[in-house]
Amino acid sequence: MTTIAEIRKTTETKMDQSIAAFKNNLTKIRTGRANPALLDTVQVDYYGSLMPISQVANVALLDARTISVQPWEKGMGPKIEKAIRDSDLGLNPASMGDLIRVPMPPMSEERRKEMTKLVRHEGENAKIAIRNLRRDANEHVKKLVKDKLASEDDQKRSEADVQKVTDKHIAEIDAMVASKEQEIMAV
Repeated sequence: MTTIAEIRKTTETKMDQSIAAFKNNLTKIRTGRANPALLDTVQVDYYGSLMPISQVANVALLDARTISVQPWEKGMGPKIEKAIRDSDLGLNPASMGDLIRVPMPPMSEERRKEMTKLVRHEGENAKIAIRNLRRDANEHVKKLVKDKLASEDDQKRSEADVQKVTDKHIAEIDAMVASKEQEIMAV
């Protein structure tokens, strides 16, 4: 049998996981600045199986607008370059010996607006996930009340607690969206 405290704890943990997933999604949205996490989604053909770039090369920042990719094995350079070029990131890598430089092209005004829309959309999805968790928690508590395992006062207190946690997480999402939008517009 679960208690109201356990329901609240589980809900908060799940909300924290939703925030972490949202944060991870945000790192993949391109701003004008270089960020090694941008290449996390790019897969490279490594002896017949697809691997993330980070598992076949060292990915780092050369400067604010350039990512460097240093393959761990000779001969992987061209494959990594092709994988980056073929990805939907719109990047154009250039080899310099063993090192691959990935310059970040400046973003057009239209592209910035697209990225801002995408950030807001991701934020909205994260908020929906948080609200769904709130609803699930409240339904669990209602069931406890219905089964006479908790009082209606407990239910009211629980709903107020869950709402506070929900508000905190939604505010966190709003702050992250605002911060990412500034990052996109600043460059």
